Amino acid sequence: MPGPLSPTELFKALADETRARAVLLIVEQGELCVCELVCALGDSQPKISRHLAQLRSCGLLQDRRQGQWVYYRLAPDLPQWIGEVLAATLTANRSWLEQDCTRLANMGERPARLATCC
Repeated sequence: MPGPLSPTELFKALADETRARAVLLIVEQGELCVCELVCALGDSQPKISRHLAQLRSCGLLQDRRQGQWVYYRLAPDLPQWIGEVLAATLTANRSWLEQDCTRLANMGERPARLATCC
């Protein structure tokens, strides 16, 4: 597991539009499956998976498998400043994600998440 992200590493990870949009959608939704991101972003599964792997390898995202689905969420141990930067970016740029959010909302047969228990 990589150490804490530096500002340079964070902004390099988000410098690609697909990665930035995926992360902001995940921030908004809390957790998304690869298939949901494919639908929302309108890109191929291999391209989305490649970008998600980069975000996971730098320590920004964490994944979990549930049956055939792989879900991504922000890594829980991120420094507070990263969460603040992402939240502020999402708040100030909702219109940038409007089409992505519409595609996600209109997606049929979204995978069901199992409730996690303590």
